[in-house]
Amino acid sequence: MFKALADPIRLRLVSLVAASREGEMCACDLPGLLQRSQPTVSHHLSQLVKAGILAREQRGKWAWFRLEPQRLEALRLCLEPAQAGQ
Repeated sequence: MFKALADPIRLRLVSLVAASREGEMCACDLPGLLQRSQPTVSHHLSQLVKAGILAREQRGKWAWFRLEPQRLEALRLCLEPAQAGQ
């Protein structure tokens, strides 16, 4: 997961999806927001799906992406400071 999030574009993609009002975003909206080509954005989205950070759902022509809360919770736990005496 850390390797997938190490790329600034991927981190921005996760941030955009997390900040979306609906909790998901269409792949069609992301290239314009990132000022990157559609193939580049698709590659990064695929890496995030492969890492389990995003879930992908096909709706007609477009793919929609949402966060995978269990994986993000696991990531949060890895980053949580160790408690003294435990």
